[in-house]
Amino acid sequence: MLSRRRFLVWVSSAVPIALVARRTDALAAAWIADDAATLRALAEAILPSELGREGAARVAREFQRWIDNYREHAELVHGYGTSALRYAPPSPRAKWSAQLAELREIVGAPLASRREIVRARLKDVRTDRMPAVGAASHVAVALLSFYYQRSEATDLCYRAQVGREQCRPLSASSRAPLPLAGGRVETSR
Repeated sequence: MLSRRRFLVWVSSAVPIALVARRTDALAAAWIADDAATLRALAEAILPSELGREGAARVAREFQRWIDNYREHAELVHGYGTSALRYAPPSPRAKWSAQLAELREIVGAPLASRREIVRARLKDVRTDRMPAVGAASHVAVALLSFYYQRSEATDLCYRAQVGREQCRPLSASSRAPLPLAGGRVETSR
């Protein structure tokens, strides 16, 4: 039986650990603010050049928002026909933060040099397919995965307004998608 005294000792010893864990998480949450320029430089180096600087910066900001809103252990939508519950894995924020810090040298470097540096850093990363964003082993692969799961990436790939996973009327299903205006991805989505 647990006495009141032992319970209070246990609770009081657990509080500092919780505060340290929250402080560590708060420090990790600020990782992108310190390396926003690095993330933009990385996006310009690895994302399709058709996006341009503004498009790459926009994707970098949206990726930043994604990781800032990532909730580890959140319940995920289960697949059709199964009742098995799945939960989000632990946040990759700390690992990606360290990798982003190692890439700071690409800020201000010419685009060709940035691509070579990133290529060298990814030479040992093995993937046979594009992983889920949160499961990516490297921040560069996560950024690529984040971009390529989007509708605008499919549109750019086919150079047409495919609108993957967007609702279209049934009457439009037999019509071929319209071409992209000037080969550029629309940024108003």
